[in-house]
Amino acid sequence: MDHPLFPETSRELHEKRRTLAPDAYAAFRTFSQKVFADGALPSKTKQLIAVAVAHVTQCPYCIRGHTELALKQGASEQEVMEAIWVAAEMRAGAAYAHANLALDTMSRVSEAAAHRHEASKA
Repeated sequence: MDHPLFPETSRELHEKRRTLAPDAYAAFRTFSQKVFADGALPSKTKQLIAVAVAHVTQCPYCIRGHTELALKQGASEQEVMEAIWVAAEMRAGAAYAHANLALDTMSRVSEAAAHRHEASKA
């Protein structure tokens, strides 16, 4: 039987993470609770942002956890899916925008080749 790339979460794994680094665990839990508390943005909105980010970072645990939390905070399935589409557009948009780097490199390589060609004629 193959070993899964992403093992199922379990109480045992959760406890092991906590016991191996209790101070960091406690700090992270406090940080997370404060980040996702209602503030200038309501908790539901923050969870929808987390769903989108989880899809961009491709963290299956985050996708499952924040999708569930978004729904528990009152997000509709349509809102969750729309957040995922925002993430998809941003990911695709970044690839498209970064084409400028390839275009710039192509231009530089082409110019350098042209200069070498001209220099070889002289």
